[in-house]
Amino acid sequence: MSHQFASRNTDSFRELLNHFGISLLVSTYQAGQLVAIRAEADNVNTHFIGCKQPMGIAIKPGELAVGIGHQVVTYRNLPAAGPKAGQGDRVDACYVPRETHATGLIDIHEMGYDADGGLWLVNTAMSCLCTLSTEYSFVPRWRPPFISAYELADRCHLNGLGFRDGRPRYVSMLGRTDRAGGWRENKVSGGLIMDIDSNEVLADELCMPHSPRWYRDRLWFLSSGSGHLMCAEPGSAAQVVAELPGFARGLDFADRYAIIGLSQVRESAVFAGLPLTRRVEERRSGVWVVDIENGNTVAFIEFIGNVQEVFAVQVLPHRYPALLDLDTPLIATTYELPDDALADLAAPDPVQAALDKATRDHLDGRFDEAIAGYRAIIGQQPEHRMANHRLGLCFVDAQRWDEAVEQLSAVVVEQPDNAEAMNSLGLAWYRLGEVDRGLSCVEKAIATDQQFALAHFNRGVMLLKLGRYAEAWPEYDWRWQTPKFVPFQCGQPKWQGEDISDKRLLVHSEQGNGDHIQFLRFLPMVAERCKELIYVGPENLSALAAAIPGVAESRVPGRLPNDRFDVYCPLMSLPRWLGIDLDNLPAPARYLTIPPQVTVSTLTGACKVGISWAGSPTQQDDHLRSTKLETLLPLLDVDGIDFFSLQMPVDGPTAELLKQHGVTNLEPELPGYARTAALVDQLDLVITVDTAIAHVAAALGKPTWILLSHDPDWRWLGDGEESPWYPTVRLFRQSSRGDWSSVIQRVRNALRDFANASG
Repeated sequence: MSHQFASRNTDSFRELLNHFGISLLVSTYQAGQLVAIRAEADNVNTHFIGCKQPMGIAIKPGELAVGIGHQVVTYRNLPAAGPKAGQGDRVDACYVPRETHATGLIDIHEMGYDADGGLWLVNTAMSCLCTLSTEYSFVPRWRPPFISAYELADRCHLNGLGFRDGRPRYVSMLGRTDRAGGWRENKVSGGLIMDIDSNEVLADELCMPHSPRWYRDRLWFLSSGSGHLMCAEPGSAAQVVAELPGFARGLDFADRYAIIGLSQVRESAVFAGLPLTRRVEERRSGVWVVDIENGNTVAFIEFIGNVQEVFAVQVLPHRYPALLDLDTPLIATTYELPDDALADLAAPDPVQAALDKATRDHLDGRFDEAIAGYRAIIGQQPEHRMANHRLGLCFVDAQRWDEAVEQLSAVVVEQPDNAEAMNSLGLAWYRLGEVDRGLSCVEKAIATDQQFALAHFNRGVMLLKLGRYAEAWPEYDWRWQTPKFVPFQCGQPKWQGEDISDKRLLVHSEQGNGDHIQFLRFLPMVAERCKELIYVGPENLSALAAAIPGVAESRVPGRLPNDRFDVYCPLMSLPRWLGIDLDNLPAPARYLTIPPQVTVSTLTGACKVGISWAGSPTQQDDHLRSTKLETLLPLLDVDGIDFFSLQMPVDGPTAELLKQHGVTNLEPELPGYARTAALVDQLDLVITVDTAIAHVAAALGKPTWILLSHDPDWRWLGDGEESPWYPTVRLFRQSSRGDWSSVIQRVRNALRDFANASG
């Protein structure tokens, strides 16, 4: 599934990082990411590093550790590797994975190094603190006195660990119970903070406490379930220092400022009934900075993409550190050796060194530098096979399609069995609009390597673009064998078209929000074939999916009982097993329903037209499909139209521009697609680029005009103004690459006619 990671912040957040010369490392197990938060010249850089279920973070000079799933990964700071990390010349530290220690599934929570450099872990599953050993998975070192025996059953949900004078001293837990999962019975007031030296309870009757810290001679901690930063001086009861707009978890300090992680949390079984969920309706995910002397929030960074839960927040003593992904190729060529061994190293081969550098630039997205590097090598050795090959691939990755065709055409003449080059040549032809030539190339690549997943997937996309759906769907399913897609993990079998009339089917969403909405049309069809249909998709679409006929349950991603379903299927694989082709493609005039509980403002106007000009910037081709509000300005002076902006987010200057042109900005009411749909349903027409708004409007049966780039997505086919997917859609295509002006002129003329017909 694709993921969207984005954030927004106050200027004061950047200023704080700069002032103290620090950065932050944040873990989010929910999104499977570590996030390095770093100050740049005029903004804040959030660098996301893919990492399976990261939880606790610990740091000591030259080293940091992360608890990941059933293991602890240790990273060493090798500053010399910084220039090769692909993150610019600002990098002042580079943490490289060094060791992995398998602990088993102990549900690692907070971690920390003691004064001797030993790493301590909260072993939540076994309700104890432990350390690591080369001889054992872990060594239990302390458990609460009321825990009678070690058991992998999470009796008290031990979660937080605080140090004092270089030794582990304070822990937090959610319940004082000695039975499996007993802490769940009193989440609202069962939590406590304990001193492990004396086994004394320092604070109790707490709502899901977390992150105890000894700082400035006081004990600080978070009341996660109420969204509070709290503090207790020795001998005194704990006091609330600040209220926060989210589930508080993860705490560090910089001088007089507390740096706190926040999570949105959902009204699920774990979080239901908490004071926070009653107090704060719109909970936030991100990092908040609180002045501990007065309790005021002075800065924040909010995650506005798929990061909904934060676990740990760790201050790093570097302005711009890099943390290498466990799978990055740079690890294979990064070494730390003793000085005497370094003195005996042979001089590197200059051509190979140049190729390595160009390849690093290529992999890190510095395409201009990589192309220059490959060309320099070819200038010295024109027949260098690898440099010629990689230059062609780099042109493809840089979307310089004409140069890619020229370079790769020469490569496949010299290397006719180079399936990778042939596949990339096919992609370049396809992106130039030569779909048949592209298809021929990828089919040659498959003939050379019949298990070439990416070539099969590309063939599927090209067949979809040609409208050859029956042939396309099996090829499109190869996407799950490419690195771009992460398969759904479960023990149940995947549905492949067999009789499931007596089985419960789970359908899970994938890719972007527009894809979800477009393919929801198939749920009623598949519901007729199974005993029960469960749909799992993003929270912002859950309410709309629940209203689709045949959906027995609409869930958000998370843990699901193993016995809840029998088989599963990805949403965008349904057409394959339903036998969908162009001649039987279901295209109802309307298939979305507004949930009755959704309330939004009433929109007024004689002829109400919604506009949207940009999609998510994280989408691969967003630079092609999206534009700016300025591009649409010629439409806004068409008489007889009341315009409404469906764009989100909208920055300050754009909001002012909308106001100047009399456009109603609906951004405050848009979060959640059910609310968006309720607003769109009141409009007479929607004009938008190729983004999720287009699918919402079309699925509601609204007249929808979609502005398409010269190289649009496969779902809009190769030509024509109509869509086989949506009967109310009209397509306005660029006649040449990047030319929005002619598109806008045609839309303007059509809009005049629409206004006259409406008026």
